[in-house]
Amino acid sequence: MVRVAILGASGYTGGELLRIFTIHKHVEVTYATSREYAGKPVHYVHPHLRGYYRLNFSPINIDEIANKSDVVFLALPHGVSIKYVPELLEMGLKVVDLSAVFRLKNPKDYKLWYGYEHPYPDLLEKAVYGMPELHREELKNAFLIASPGCNATASLLALIPLVKEKLIDLDHIVVDVKAGSSEGGAKPAPGRIHSEKENSIRPYSVEGHRHVAEVEQELSKIAGKKMKVGMSPHAVSSVRGALATAYTWSIDESISEMVVWRAFAKSYAKEPFVRIVRGGLTRYPDTKFVVGSNYADVGFAIDKRVGRIISIAAIDNLMKGASGQAVQSFNIMMGFDEREGLEPPPLRP
Repeated sequence: MVRVAILGASGYTGGELLRIFTIHKHVEVTYATSREYAGKPVHYVHPHLRGYYRLNFSPINIDEIANKSDVVFLALPHGVSIKYVPELLEMGLKVVDLSAVFRLKNPKDYKLWYGYEHPYPDLLEKAVYGMPELHREELKNAFLIASPGCNATASLLALIPLVKEKLIDLDHIVVDVKAGSSEGGAKPAPGRIHSEKENSIRPYSVEGHRHVAEVEQELSKIAGKKMKVGMSPHAVSSVRGALATAYTWSIDESISEMVVWRAFAKSYAKEPFVRIVRGGLTRYPDTKFVVGSNYADVGFAIDKRVGRIISIAAIDNLMKGASGQAVQSFNIMMGFDEREGLEPPPLRP
């Protein structure tokens, strides 16, 4: 049994980790931290988990965490986990960080996208970007997993087959992401309360969301050249879900649907959590049919009139976009079946 500590366990992603681990055969959650709710039981913040845990939230105590755990998941706000990760690694613990602190390989990118000089460039090189569809082999030997962002995950899953098979103009890619309100976290903020967000479709970071740095990094590795991608996200009034619609231009105006279909099948036919959507109740991926699960639904359309290939990916931003993908990567790192704890199907309706 692997002993797991969750830092930041009172937030949405921390709560999802706790929920997943209730059915994980190889994990015991032995430590869960919360600064605000220290001393209170887990179900005080996560009432849906009442009866599943006899565990109280604790403050962060590195020595106690080291004594009680083998692997530490950090579900902390961006910029906070960097205070703890180096020390946890020095103590011999394996770490899965759900923040952006170790996702980018080039230290200069942190100055550009996050506004600070990264103090641990050596750890950036050693961290494994936690996307199994791209880095499954590296994850097997990882000790520090940098779990991807939700917008980046959806965007990459929409684009990987097209870039891999060189079907598109790599210099002109635009991604539109629609994201549910849970992407903003559990803390209320101006403009994010229900009365302000309900019935709203609101663009933000229109000139370029910082998750695009991850998309460019990973696609550049696949393409073998430096790539730039335009990304504009929109907040929508749904609670969960991220839908990435990628607009690309084919290098062959006569390209057929079968060619694109084969590209998607080649990339994802053996992936346990990627489903290719063609037909059915809805013709294209829809976040409604992945909510509560670690599945990503992907699909595409061809606009022959203007030579576009539109590719789409739908995920639950808290699962495949955060905690579910983190556990999938953890499973690979630990040598477990990567589906462990993640097999329940999506909810409907």
